Amino acid sequence: MSNTQASERVALKARKVSFSWEETPLHWVPGDPFTTHTINVLHLLLPAGERWFVHVYKQVLPYIRDDRLREDVIGFIGQEAMHSQAHDEVLPHLRELGLDPTPYTAQVDWFFEKLLGDRTLPPGRARRWWLMERVAIIAAIEHYTAFLGNWVLNAGELDRRGADPTMLDLLRWHGAEEVEHRSVAFDLFMHVDGSYRRRVRTWATAFAAIVFLWQRGARFFMENDPTLIDGKASFKDLYVRGRRGTLPTTGDMIKSIPRYLSHSYHPSQEGSTEQAVAYLASSPAAIAALAAEKGAA
Repeated sequence: MSNTQASERVALKARKVSFSWEETPLHWVPGDPFTTHTINVLHLLLPAGERWFVHVYKQVLPYIRDDRLREDVIGFIGQEAMHSQAHDEVLPHLRELGLDPTPYTAQVDWFFEKLLGDRTLPPGRARRWWLMERVAIIAAIEHYTAFLGNWVLNAGELDRRGADPTMLDLLRWHGAEEVEHRSVAFDLFMHVDGSYRRRVRTWATAFAAIVFLWQRGARFFMENDPTLIDGKASFKDLYVRGRRGTLPTTGDMIKSIPRYLSHSYHPSQEGSTEQAVAYLASSPAAIAALAAEKGAA
Protein backbone atom coordinates (compact mmCIF):
# COMPACT_ATOMS: atom_id res chain seq x y z
CA MET A 1 0.00 0.00 0.00
CA SER A 2 1.43 3.39 -1.02
CA ASN A 3 1.59 6.38 1.34
CA THR A 4 -1.19 8.04 -0.66
CA GLN A 5 -3.40 4.96 -0.38
CA ALA A 6 -2.69 4.66 3.35
CA SER A 7 -3.56 8.33 3.95
CA GLU A 8 -6.83 7.87 2.04
CA ARG A 9 -7.92 4.98 4.27
CA VAL A 10 -10.80 5.60 6.68
CA ALA A 11 -12.47 3.24 9.14
CA LEU A 12 -15.57 1.89 7.41
CA LYS A 13 -18.83 1.76 9.31
CA ALA A 14 -22.43 1.10 8.31
CA ARG A 15 -24.69 4.14 8.75
CA LYS A 16 -28.22 3.02 9.60
CA VAL A 17 -29.99 5.55 7.41
CA SER A 18 -33.69 5.72 6.58
CA PHE A 19 -35.61 7.73 4.02
CA SER A 20 -39.23 8.84 3.74
CA TRP A 21 -40.59 8.54 0.20
CA GLU A 22 -44.12 9.96 0.57
CA GLU A 23 -43.24 13.29 -1.07
CA THR A 24 -41.08 11.85 -3.88
CA PRO A 25 -42.85 12.00 -7.28
CA LEU A 26 -42.66 9.27 -9.91
CA HIS A 27 -40.50 11.50 -12.13
CA TRP A 28 -38.19 12.80 -9.43
CA VAL A 29 -36.12 14.64 -12.05
CA PRO A 30 -38.90 17.03 -13.15
CA GLY A 31 -39.93 16.61 -16.77
CA ASP A 32 -37.30 13.95 -17.44
CA PRO A 33 -38.66 10.39 -17.18
CA PHE A 34 -35.62 8.94 -18.98
CA THR A 35 -33.04 10.27 -16.50
CA THR A 36 -35.34 9.33 -13.61
CA HIS A 37 -35.80 5.76 -14.79
CA THR A 38 -32.20 5.21 -15.89
CA ILE A 39 -31.07 6.05 -12.35
CA ASN A 40 -34.04 4.15 -10.87
CA VAL A 41 -32.52 0.94 -12.27
CA LEU A 42 -30.16 1.14 -9.28
CA HIS A 43 -33.10 0.32 -7.00
CA LEU A 44 -33.66 -2.87 -9.00
CA LEU A 45 -30.05 -4.02 -9.39
CA LEU A 46 -28.50 -3.11 -6.07
CA PRO A 47 -30.57 -5.00 -3.49
CA ALA A 48 -29.87 -8.40 -5.08
CA GLY A 49 -26.34 -7.45 -6.17
CA GLU A 50 -25.23 -6.19 -2.79
CA ARG A 51 -26.80 -9.14 -0.95
CA TRP A 52 -24.68 -11.29 -3.28
CA PHE A 53 -21.55 -9.25 -2.46
CA VAL A 54 -22.14 -9.89 1.25
CA HIS A 55 -22.74 -13.61 0.68
CA VAL A 56 -19.50 -14.02 -1.32
CA TYR A 57 -17.40 -11.95 1.08
CA LYS A 58 -18.50 -13.97 4.08
CA GLN A 59 -17.10 -17.01 2.26
CA VAL A 60 -13.78 -15.34 1.47
CA LEU A 61 -13.07 -14.07 5.02
CA PRO A 62 -11.09 -17.24 5.95
CA TYR A 63 -8.67 -16.54 3.08
CA ILE A 64 -7.70 -13.08 4.40
CA ARG A 65 -4.29 -13.02 6.10
CA ASP A 66 -4.08 -9.27 6.72
CA ASP A 67 -5.83 -7.87 9.82
CA ARG A 68 -6.33 -4.39 8.39
CA LEU A 69 -7.83 -5.74 5.17
CA ARG A 70 -10.10 -8.06 7.17
CA GLU A 71 -11.32 -5.05 9.15
CA ASP A 72 -12.00 -3.18 5.89
CA VAL A 73 -13.89 -6.14 4.40
CA ILE A 74 -16.08 -6.45 7.50
CA GLY A 75 -16.83 -2.70 7.28
CA PHE A 76 -17.57 -3.11 3.57
CA ILE A 77 -20.01 -5.95 4.30
CA GLY A 78 -21.88 -3.74 6.78
CA GLN A 79 -22.13 -0.84 4.35
CA GLU A 80 -23.24 -3.02 1.43
CA ALA A 81 -25.97 -4.67 3.51
CA MET A 82 -27.30 -1.21 4.39
CA HIS A 83 -27.21 -0.09 0.74
CA SER A 84 -29.24 -3.14 -0.25
CA GLN A 85 -31.88 -2.37 2.38
CA ALA A 86 -32.11 1.34 1.55
CA HIS A 87 -32.68 0.76 -2.18
CA ASP A 88 -35.10 -2.11 -1.48
CA GLU A 89 -37.28 0.31 0.48
CA VAL A 90 -37.85 2.45 -2.63
CA LEU A 91 -39.66 -0.40 -4.43
CA PRO A 92 -42.96 -0.28 -2.48
CA HIS A 93 -43.14 3.45 -3.25
CA LEU A 94 -42.75 2.74 -6.97
CA ARG A 95 -45.55 0.17 -6.76
CA GLU A 96 -47.81 2.74 -5.08
CA LEU A 97 -47.11 5.07 -8.03
CA GLY A 98 -48.22 2.36 -10.48
CA LEU A 99 -44.86 0.94 -11.50
CA ASP A 100 -44.43 -2.65 -10.29
CA PRO A 101 -40.80 -3.73 -10.75
CA THR A 102 -41.36 -7.40 -9.80
CA PRO A 103 -41.00 -8.90 -13.32
CA TYR A 104 -37.59 -7.26 -13.67
CA THR A 105 -36.33 -7.86 -10.13
CA ALA A 106 -37.15 -11.56 -10.55
CA GLN A 107 -34.66 -11.67 -13.47
CA VAL A 108 -32.02 -9.84 -11.42
CA ASP A 109 -32.51 -12.23 -8.50
CA TRP A 110 -32.01 -15.17 -10.88
CA PHE A 111 -28.81 -13.61 -12.25
CA PHE A 112 -27.16 -13.18 -8.84
CA GLU A 113 -28.64 -16.12 -6.93
CA LYS A 114 -28.52 -18.78 -9.67
CA LEU A 115 -26.06 -17.76 -12.39
CA LEU A 116 -23.51 -16.26 -9.99
CA GLY A 117 -24.61 -18.18 -6.90
CA ASP A 118 -22.99 -21.07 -5.08
CA ARG A 119 -22.46 -24.18 -7.16
CA THR A 120 -22.37 -27.81 -6.08
CA LEU A 121 -18.63 -28.19 -6.35
CA PRO A 122 -16.36 -30.54 -4.40
CA PRO A 123 -14.15 -28.87 -1.76
CA GLY A 124 -10.75 -27.98 -3.16
CA ARG A 125 -9.52 -26.33 -6.34
CA ALA A 126 -12.86 -26.10 -8.19
CA ARG A 127 -14.68 -24.48 -5.30
CA ARG A 128 -11.80 -22.04 -4.67
CA TRP A 129 -11.66 -21.19 -8.41
CA TRP A 130 -15.35 -20.24 -8.44
CA LEU A 131 -14.97 -18.18 -5.27
CA MET A 132 -12.00 -16.27 -6.75
CA GLU A 133 -13.92 -15.66 -9.98
CA ARG A 134 -16.70 -14.02 -7.98
CA VAL A 135 -14.27 -11.98 -5.86
CA ALA A 136 -12.76 -10.68 -9.12
CA ILE A 137 -16.22 -9.90 -10.58
CA ILE A 138 -17.05 -7.86 -7.48
CA ALA A 139 -13.79 -5.90 -7.85
CA ALA A 140 -14.78 -5.03 -11.44
CA ILE A 141 -18.32 -4.03 -10.42
CA GLU A 142 -16.95 -1.89 -7.61
CA HIS A 143 -14.88 0.02 -10.16
CA TYR A 144 -18.17 1.14 -11.70
CA THR A 145 -19.96 1.81 -8.41
CA ALA A 146 -17.04 4.09 -7.46
CA PHE A 147 -17.24 5.75 -10.90
CA LEU A 148 -20.98 6.35 -10.43
CA GLY A 149 -20.53 7.45 -6.82
CA ASN A 150 -17.96 10.03 -7.85
CA TRP A 151 -20.23 11.19 -10.68
CA VAL A 152 -23.36 11.68 -8.53
CA LEU A 153 -21.41 13.58 -5.86
CA ASN A 154 -20.49 16.08 -8.58
CA ALA A 155 -23.72 16.03 -10.64
CA GLY A 156 -24.78 19.62 -9.94
CA GLU A 157 -27.09 19.58 -12.96
CA LEU A 158 -29.50 17.32 -11.04
CA ASP A 159 -29.81 20.03 -8.38
CA ARG A 160 -30.24 22.74 -11.01
CA ARG A 161 -33.09 20.79 -12.61
CA GLY A 162 -34.90 20.47 -9.28
CA ALA A 163 -34.36 16.76 -8.59
CA ASP A 164 -36.11 15.45 -5.48
CA PRO A 165 -33.84 16.16 -2.48
CA THR A 166 -34.62 12.87 -0.69
CA MET A 167 -33.68 10.80 -3.74
CA LEU A 168 -30.53 12.88 -4.24
CA ASP A 169 -29.56 12.27 -0.61
CA LEU A 170 -30.04 8.51 -1.02
CA LEU A 171 -27.93 8.50 -4.18
CA ARG A 172 -25.20 10.73 -2.75
CA TRP A 173 -25.06 8.96 0.63
CA HIS A 174 -24.66 5.68 -1.25
CA GLY A 175 -22.26 7.20 -3.76
CA ALA A 176 -20.12 8.71 -0.99
CA GLU A 177 -19.84 5.33 0.75
CA GLU A 178 -18.89 3.71 -2.57
CA VAL A 179 -16.07 6.26 -2.93
CA GLU A 180 -15.17 5.81 0.74
CA HIS A 181 -14.72 2.03 0.38
CA ARG A 182 -13.71 2.00 -3.30
CA SER A 183 -10.37 0.25 -2.73
CA VAL A 184 -11.58 -2.65 -0.59
CA ALA A 185 -12.82 -5.01 -3.31
CA PHE A 186 -9.73 -4.53 -5.48
CA ASP A 187 -7.34 -4.83 -2.53
CA LEU A 188 -9.11 -8.04 -1.48
CA PHE A 189 -8.85 -9.49 -4.98
CA MET A 190 -5.13 -8.64 -5.17
CA HIS A 191 -4.62 -10.18 -1.70
CA VAL A 192 -6.32 -13.54 -2.37
CA ASP A 193 -5.52 -13.93 -6.08
CA GLY A 194 -4.42 -10.92 -8.16
CA SER A 195 -4.21 -12.69 -11.54
CA TYR A 196 -4.20 -10.09 -14.33
CA ARG A 197 -5.80 -12.56 -16.75
CA ARG A 198 -8.60 -13.15 -14.26
CA ARG A 199 -9.01 -9.39 -13.78
CA VAL A 200 -9.47 -8.86 -17.53
CA ARG A 201 -11.76 -11.87 -17.99
CA THR A 202 -14.03 -11.00 -15.09
CA TRP A 203 -14.09 -7.31 -16.08
CA ALA A 204 -15.57 -8.41 -19.44
CA THR A 205 -18.19 -10.50 -17.63
CA ALA A 206 -19.08 -7.70 -15.22
CA PHE A 207 -19.19 -4.97 -17.88
CA ALA A 208 -21.39 -7.03 -20.23
CA ALA A 209 -23.75 -7.90 -17.37
CA ILE A 210 -24.02 -4.28 -16.19
CA VAL A 211 -24.75 -2.96 -19.69
CA PHE A 212 -27.27 -5.74 -20.42
CA LEU A 213 -29.13 -5.44 -17.13
CA TRP A 214 -29.11 -1.63 -17.08
CA GLN A 215 -30.52 -1.17 -20.58
CA ARG A 216 -33.17 -3.81 -19.88
CA GLY A 217 -34.09 -2.04 -16.65
CA ALA A 218 -34.36 1.39 -18.29
CA ARG A 219 -36.52 -0.05 -21.07
CA PHE A 220 -38.68 -1.89 -18.55
CA PHE A 221 -39.34 1.30 -16.58
CA MET A 222 -40.01 3.45 -19.65
CA GLU A 223 -42.36 0.88 -21.20
CA ASN A 224 -44.29 0.31 -17.94
CA ASP A 225 -44.47 3.91 -16.71
CA PRO A 226 -48.24 4.49 -16.40
CA THR A 227 -47.89 8.20 -17.30
CA LEU A 228 -46.13 7.61 -20.64
CA ILE A 229 -48.05 6.80 -23.84
CA ASP A 230 -45.13 5.35 -25.80
CA GLY A 231 -42.19 5.19 -23.40
CA LYS A 232 -38.92 4.14 -24.99
CA ALA A 233 -35.25 4.14 -23.95
CA SER A 234 -32.48 4.57 -26.49
CA PHE A 235 -28.72 5.08 -26.62
CA LYS A 236 -29.37 8.54 -28.08
CA ASP A 237 -31.32 9.45 -24.92
CA LEU A 238 -28.33 8.33 -22.82
CA TYR A 239 -25.92 10.37 -24.96
CA VAL A 240 -28.08 13.51 -24.79
CA ARG A 241 -28.53 13.30 -21.00
CA GLY A 242 -24.78 12.82 -20.65
CA ARG A 243 -24.21 16.04 -22.57
CA ARG A 244 -26.74 17.81 -20.34
CA GLY A 245 -25.07 16.53 -17.18
CA THR A 246 -28.04 14.60 -15.75
CA LEU A 247 -26.32 11.26 -16.49
CA PRO A 248 -22.63 10.31 -16.89
CA THR A 249 -21.25 11.06 -20.35
CA THR A 250 -20.64 8.15 -22.70
CA GLY A 251 -17.08 9.43 -23.17
CA ASP A 252 -16.36 9.24 -19.42
CA MET A 253 -17.85 5.75 -19.26
CA ILE A 254 -15.67 4.56 -22.15
CA LYS A 255 -12.53 6.15 -20.66
CA SER A 256 -13.13 4.27 -17.40
CA ILE A 257 -12.45 0.95 -19.18
CA PRO A 258 -8.70 1.28 -19.90
CA ARG A 259 -8.17 2.68 -16.40
CA TYR A 260 -9.38 -0.56 -14.82
CA LEU A 261 -7.45 -2.70 -17.31
CA SER A 262 -4.19 -0.83 -16.76
CA HIS A 263 -1.48 -2.83 -14.96
CA SER A 264 -0.94 0.19 -12.69
CA TYR A 265 -4.63 0.58 -11.76
CA HIS A 266 -5.67 1.21 -8.18
CA PRO A 267 -9.15 2.46 -7.13
CA SER A 268 -7.64 5.25 -5.02
CA GLN A 269 -7.24 7.02 -8.40
CA GLU A 270 -11.06 7.24 -8.68
CA GLY A 271 -12.82 10.01 -6.79
CA SER A 272 -11.87 11.74 -3.53
CA THR A 273 -12.15 10.28 -0.04
CA GLU A 274 -12.13 13.83 1.35
CA GLN A 275 -15.16 14.78 -0.76
CA ALA A 276 -16.98 11.56 0.18
CA VAL A 277 -16.38 12.03 3.91
CA ALA A 278 -17.46 15.68 3.65
CA TYR A 279 -20.76 14.68 2.04
CA LEU A 280 -21.37 11.99 4.67
CA ALA A 281 -20.87 14.67 7.35
CA SER A 282 -23.59 16.82 5.75
CA SER A 283 -26.07 14.20 4.43
CA PRO A 284 -29.46 14.65 6.15
CA ALA A 285 -29.96 10.87 6.34
CA ALA A 286 -26.45 10.20 7.68
CA ILE A 287 -26.78 13.01 10.26
CA ALA A 288 -30.13 11.58 11.44
CA ALA A 289 -28.62 8.07 11.63
CA LEU A 290 -25.73 9.36 13.76
CA ALA A 291 -28.12 11.21 16.07
CA ALA A 292 -30.27 8.09 16.49
CA GLU A 293 -27.16 6.03 17.22
CA LYS A 294 -26.02 8.47 19.89
CA GLY A 295 -29.53 8.60 21.37
CA ALA A 296 -29.65 4.82 21.64
CA ALA A 297 -26.20 4.62 23.28
